[in-house]
Amino acid sequence: MSFYDKMRKQKFLSLTVMLFTLSIAVLIGALAQTSVRAAKETTAAPDATPLTTPNSAPMENDFTRVAKELEPSVVNISVDYIPKTAPQSKANPRRRQQQQTPNDDDDQGGLPDLFQRFFGQGGGGGGQFQFGEPQDQRSESLGSGVVVDRNGYIITNNHVVEKATTIKVKFLNDSTEYPATVIGTDKDTDLAVIHVDRKGLAAARIGNSDVMQPGDWSVAIGSPFGFQATVTAGIISAISRDIPGDSNASFQHFIQTDAAINPGNSGGPLANIKGEVIGINTMIASRSGGYQGIGFAMPINTAVKVYNQIIKAGHMTRGSIGITFEPEQNPALLKVYGADHGIFVRTVVANGPAEKAGMKPEDILMSINGKPVTKGQDLIDTVADSPLGSKLKIGVMRDKKPVALEIVVADRTKLFANQPGGEAPDEPESEPNTSQMKFGMSVQDLRALDRQNMGYKGSGGVLIASIEPGSFADDIMLQKGDIIVELNREKINSPEDIRRIQATLKPGQPVAFQVMRQLQGPRGGGSGEWQPVFAAGTVPANGQ
Repeated sequence: MSFYDKMRKQKFLSLTVMLFTLSIAVLIGALAQTSVRAAKETTAAPDATPLTTPNSAPMENDFTRVAKELEPSVVNISVDYIPKTAPQSKANPRRRQQQQTPNDDDDQGGLPDLFQRFFGQGGGGGGQFQFGEPQDQRSESLGSGVVVDRNGYIITNNHVVEKATTIKVKFLNDSTEYPATVIGTDKDTDLAVIHVDRKGLAAARIGNSDVMQPGDWSVAIGSPFGFQATVTAGIISAISRDIPGDSNASFQHFIQTDAAINPGNSGGPLANIKGEVIGINTMIASRSGGYQGIGFAMPINTAVKVYNQIIKAGHMTRGSIGITFEPEQNPALLKVYGADHGIFVRTVVANGPAEKAGMKPEDILMSINGKPVTKGQDLIDTVADSPLGSKLKIGVMRDKKPVALEIVVADRTKLFANQPGGEAPDEPESEPNTSQMKFGMSVQDLRALDRQNMGYKGSGGVLIASIEPGSFADDIMLQKGDIIVELNREKINSPEDIRRIQATLKPGQPVAFQVMRQLQGPRGGGSGEWQPVFAAGTVPANGQ
């Protein structure tokens, strides 16, 4: 092989090696670049360490224990009903918002708008606005309840089930809706007992609400806005709380709590930290209609009394002796009638137990079975819980002399079932004669036309025409439109009778008025019914 051939062969080999090496380098570079790009695409934070969840047991505390124990006993209640709506003027249609109660009959007992008894409507959706003439239509609402007997007996609120056409109950982790029947209700405490045909249920443990104190833990369970088995916690804010303006306040003394209570919670349990039921959630104080930290529950001790009577008789029965009395204590009034404590009897029901025993209006009821009575609630609590037909020894002060009476307890609902009335005689109309009196008031003769227009059937008396703001009459809560029938126990038939008695009074002496006051109707204005009211105080230093 020539030298030239050797050189050409060597160049070819060198070129081949160089091309092979370059190809390998290009291939390695491409693979490296691809690897880097892939790494960048799959790792957003290459310097971050992945997290892991440990294998650990569930955390337990007192609240989780209460929830686990009580939730199987708490039920969701759905109610079908047809709300009754009052006809409205077609000439003046007004916007009307559906309330969170199952009817629109003003059945909240005169409660201020701030206080609301409720359960959720349509699963918790907002209220609807209606314009013009409303129509009756079927609606659905939701509430709560608590199983207290394994055989299917449940306590809830009366306002949840009253006027319902159908009631259905759902249990925890069970989609079946069980039909329920009402065993009995009690409007005075807003409680009801319903029953489902199902055995072997988990019954809640009953506690003792009398031992609860402000600051104790409280747990509410229910179905707010339709969300079943919702658990909220807080503390007991107050006990024995009365609601201003509540017509049933004599029998409703609530536990107040800041555990969240919302529409749908009504009828559900309020429990203590032991998981014992100590109340039935009933209402809230709210300006918005939702939770604002002030909820009210009927004490379970009250609920137990109602439940036991309902399952026995189908209804609640309370005792009464057949009287009405002044709700507020007035030392000056009591002093005028010769007593230092007690309650002032306004009226005595005709043919009732008190009248048959000899009690009279304007008696001061001072004791029951030897125990002093210092306020009206003392009388209500004792008499309402007394068995029908039992006898109570009542001590009264009459004309500054003690009198002993024995009164048989009767059924409250029967004693106050009717209010008798009468007809006013026809007399010629005359112009009113207005006279200025001491104590910051003016009065006028009570004409026949006034009696007829006001529906007043009594005899005698003078009409209060005006009250001066900040005066003595205003301070003792006399009102324009009141009819003065007695002043310091003397009958009043004319303005001159008032002047004569006022002339004998000196500063510092007690003075007492008996007036007749017209009850307000549900829509405002007079109702046509009148009741006696007693106002008293001490004559001011200026005698005016």
